[in-house]
Formats: sequence, structure tokens, C-alpha cells
Amino acid sequence: MTLAYNIGIGIYYLLVLLVSPFNQKARFWVNGRKKWAEKLKAGILPGAQYAWFHASSLGEFEQGRPIMEALKQQSPDIKILLTFFSPSGFEIRKNYTGADFICYLPLDTKRNARKFIQIVNPEQVFFVKYEYWYHFLKQLKQSRAKLYLVSGIFRKEQLFFKPYGRWYRKMLGFFDHLFVQNNESAALLGSVGILNHSVAGDSRFDRVAQLAAQSKDIEAAGMFVQGARVIVAGSTWEPDEQILAEYMQTAANDIKLVIAPHEIDKAHIAQLKEKIKLPYTLFSEAVPDNLKNSRVLIIDNIGMLSSLYKYGHLAYIGGGFGAGIHNILEAAVYGIPVVFGPKYNKFAEALDMLNIGAAYSVNNQDGFKQLADNFFSNDNSLRSAGEAAAQYVNRKTGATTLILNHLKKTGQ
Repeated sequence: MTLAYNIGIGIYYLLVLLVSPFNQKARFWVNGRKKWAEKLKAGILPGAQYAWFHASSLGEFEQGRPIMEALKQQSPDIKILLTFFSPSGFEIRKNYTGADFICYLPLDTKRNARKFIQIVNPEQVFFVKYEYWYHFLKQLKQSRAKLYLVSGIFRKEQLFFKPYGRWYRKMLGFFDHLFVQNNESAALLGSVGILNHSVAGDSRFDRVAQLAAQSKDIEAAGMFVQGARVIVAGSTWEPDEQILAEYMQTAANDIKLVIAPHEIDKAHIAQLKEKIKLPYTLFSEAVPDNLKNSRVLIIDNIGMLSSLYKYGHLAYIGGGFGAGIHNILEAAVYGIPVVFGPKYNKFAEALDMLNIGAAYSVNNQDGFKQLADNFFSNDNSLRSAGEAAAQYVNRKTGATTLILNHLKKTGQ
């Protein structure tokens, strides 16, 4: 099985190389890993104590971030190494000041893993949510480092829990402790003999609470929404945007839309502008007169979505007609109902919030129109759903404290 894994890793690398001349993300992936050992040696301070955090992409980084920052606050002398697998994480957070060194995780080969760990010599290692790289995990197990999974979540259909999943279960055995999000994950681990786990919850709740407390006032957004009922749509894709554009055609004049698409390249922004047959303003071109006369504000930059949700009465989260919904908690923390498309089943928070009336799923434009019209004609219904959303987030915070208390208690 290890041989098959190595062959698969090699094939994956060749495929990325082949597409890299034509695909920007693949090109970033390849170029970011060139001369990785030299870069790592130059960035790591010899003799320092390192805690290494690894995140697949941006979402996992946000989950690990509150733990990382709390650990640094608790132990100021410790150095933080942050690695990413995906360019969509590294390229956005490569200048994050909370880490002492940030880089891509090298390709998972035995040689790369051994060299990487020899250079860093970490004391603690935190893999966030669901990154399982066999050679890195095995080499860490053989090193002096304590290895943790944080905000882990498991489903019964994963290979770990199949009768033929023994090799995959071996990777779970490399961890010193697994902090999981829920009781279902804990039960699955127990069913295959992995007992060194505890339910700590999801650190994303800590992060969104932190983001809300530190949210920025966005002057242009404040001017735009003044006196209106507002939908804030975040991380939208083409099917989401079609639904929202059609809704706005027939919506009352005092309903406005703030939309932050997932892709903000010129081609996509141009497509979005064509769909919106109402007065609109690009955030990059926002001036008082434009904002006053617009029904739609298009956010054509990144980094402000979590603060924008506080200007909304209803949130629409994109991705539900594609691979899956984006972060719904960044909106829910502000006490507003959340709406998304039909592909949400892999997201525990979506299922929870649907059950308590804090979130709603729609399958098409008619479904969204009916839902939005009902909310905007019934203030009590809108307020009740929003309160349920805020209470849900508040109840779920605290994972970071539980994890750090466990580490302190066990002396690890």
C-alpha cells in the first residue's frame, strides 16, 4: 500500500507539472516548492523552539489561527512555523504576521519529510482538520515532536473506517492526540481502536467570534446600506449570482444587495456586471453619489467579507450549487439568518443551523424569492432566525481553551 501511495504522489506531481503552464494555481503550487529546503534553512532559527501548524488552505488556516495565536500568547518565546498545501491559502496569508515563517508543505515523500523535520526540529505539530500525509506523519511519529490533529472531523464513509482501511488507520495512530469536533467523530475513532482523542469542538467558532469582535467599519458599505434592507452575499459563484440577480429585478426598491464573489478577476466581475440589470457600484470605484444611486454594491477585492456581514439583514453564502458551501459562521455570528444552495450535507454547522431555524437551503431562484420575500415582510421571523444563529455560534465557542488546557494539563 505504501508503494501504491508513493506512485500516486508521483503521478499527482507530474499532473500538476503538466498543467502548470496553463493554470495559475498549479504554477503557484510548483514554483512555491522550488528550493524549499534552502528557503526553510534560511527562515528557521537554529536552536529555537518551534510549534508547527499545517493547514490545507485558507479555511483550515482560519480554524488553526485562534489556537496558534493563543499558544503564542501563552508562550511568547515559542516560534511559529505555518505551512500550506494549497496556493489559495499560502498566497493570501503568506504575509501573516502571527507566524515566524510561512511556506508550502513539500511534496509528501519520505526524503522530503525527513529533511523537513530535521531542519525544523519542531516540539509540537498541529495538523488542522483533515490533512493526512503519510510520510510526514510517520517521520513526526519517529521524532521528538508531539503531533496533534485539531478540529478533526470524521465521517463513516472515509477510508479509515472501511474493512480494507487498515493502512489508512495507521496514519491516525501516528497522532499523540486527536481533538475532534463532535461525538460522532469520537465514536468513529473509538470503533477502530483509536482512543487517544477528545471532543473539543470546532475552533472556527472561536475565530468567527474573534473576527466579529475585531470587525472593521467599512465607510462605503455603511453609506450604501443606509436605510435599506440588505442582503449580503459572500463567496458567490455563477449559479448563486444568477439567483441573486434575478431576485433583485423584482425586489422592492429599499432592498439592496452587497455581493462579494469568490472570484474577483476582471472576466468574472465583467460577467457579474452583465447579470445585474440595476444601478450598481464597484467597491473600488465607490464614491458617495454612486453609492446613493445604486441598488447593488460589488466587492471587487478580498479581505473584508467577515466585516461586511454586519451590514446585512440576511446572508447568502455561495458554493451550494458547486463543490459545497463556504463559511456560514462568519455571517451567523452577527445574528442574521443564513441562506445557501443544496450542497451542504458535509457541513455539520449547516445541518445544525437548518434544524434550529437559523439557516435555510434553496434549490432555485423561486425558492430564494419566496424565502427572502417572507423574511422581508415579517420582521419577527427575520429577527427570530437571526437570534437563533447568534445563539448557536455563542454556544459553540471554546475549542481553543479546551485544547490549550489539555496541553497544559498533560505537560505537552
